[in-house]
Amino acid sequence: MQRRTVLKWFGASAVLGACQQTPRLYDMQVSRDAGCPCCHVWTELMEKTGRFTVAMVDVSDMPAYKQKVGVPTALGSCHTARVDGFVIEGHVPSEDILQLLAERPAGVNGLAVPGMPRGSPGMEQPNGVRDPYDVIAFRSDGSSYVFSHHA
Repeated sequence: MQRRTVLKWFGASAVLGACQQTPRLYDMQVSRDAGCPCCHVWTELMEKTGRFTVAMVDVSDMPAYKQKVGVPTALGSCHTARVDGFVIEGHVPSEDILQLLAERPAGVNGLAVPGMPRGSPGMEQPNGVRDPYDVIAFRSDGSSYVFSHHA
């Protein structure tokens, strides 16, 4: 091998190594009513992505907590998470959360999956039944829009 070929190979290796970044790990705090079993399932799914470190906190008055962090009443679900300045309400899929964190749309406070749709993350059914559902992006001014749809 010629010296130039070896030097080019080492240079290319250094450039390729610099391009391979470890994905960011986000801290997530999940607040829930004590004893809710689906919240544990959802948090385990978040941790399995390798992108979230999750801390679960039991809250005695979830409606008051949801109001405090700005979850619109109509978008409520069983648990409320906080991650990197955003509020995540209910069984939001990890890919939607990661998209929100990457795009950071102007004015959006968080995402919500209202209720507890069958087949959403943490609400999987033994018989495989899935309900279609929307992930809703909400803003502090009370407006919202469909962020994604899951059939």
